[in-house]
Amino acid sequence: MQPEVGEGRRPAGLLLVALPVFLVCWLIIWPIASAILRTIWRPQGDGTFGFDLSSYVFFFSDAYSLDNLYLTLWTTGTCAGLLLIVCLPVALYLRFAQGRVAAYVQALAILPMFVPSIILAYAFIRVLGPNGMIDLVLNGIGLPKIRTPYLTPWGPVIGLVWDNIPLTVLILLSGLGSVSNMAVEAARDVGANRWQVFWHIILPRISNSILVALSFSVLGIFSAFTLPYLLGPASPEMMGPFMQRTFRDVNDPIAAITQAVITFCFCIVFGLFYVRSVARNRGK
Repeated sequence: MQPEVGEGRRPAGLLLVALPVFLVCWLIIWPIASAILRTIWRPQGDGTFGFDLSSYVFFFSDAYSLDNLYLTLWTTGTCAGLLLIVCLPVALYLRFAQGRVAAYVQALAILPMFVPSIILAYAFIRVLGPNGMIDLVLNGIGLPKIRTPYLTPWGPVIGLVWDNIPLTVLILLSGLGSVSNMAVEAARDVGANRWQVFWHIILPRISNSILVALSFSVLGIFSAFTLPYLLGPASPEMMGPFMQRTFRDVNDPIAAITQAVITFCFCIVFGLFYVRSVARNRGK
């Protein structure tokens, strides 16, 4: 009886993935499990350890902590919506346009990928901050100053949207590769307008890519630190700066770990959408 194809290669394949799986377990899964254990299994008054949810009870009963969580959720949702509004038309244009202008548009869309966040924050402050370039131009032509978004909730929104444009455009552009020109032309031949072509031909084929792009963006935005720390308000603040300040300034590691666990729980909900999408594609 002949062995099945690939049966003798299984040990070699398992050895190839053993190291990456070990690193994931060691560097990601174990720290997560350790953090959760440290926040629910804590020392008691008599010197023993026991089950204790007091740090979580404090977080969800503290108005300041809830304000920070709400600001993080608001910023994440606003950035995700703006990214979809900005990046989907750009990806559609790049998919169906040709020529030198399309190449320039693609280069501009990918440019933020090569700009570090700290440089982006500095440029934001110099352009839109108090007495920045916009203020100087308006003052030079006799117009009143604008209200700067620097150190307001809109500051991190602008920076995070700009920072996440390249990845979102690339994922959407990859999904649009599955839309054939023949299908679009066939829809136009039967009288479909641009909106009908988008809604009935293009959108069903890229809905999975939209979900993946939003999942990646949400995961990065929810746990962002540099741009919210440099551009956002001091109070309330997003979860990234909140965790850092709790750990360093307040010197309360258990509270900081609790905030990290809560952040992870929200992020894993969005991560499940990505895992489900990948599993669905493999099933097909």
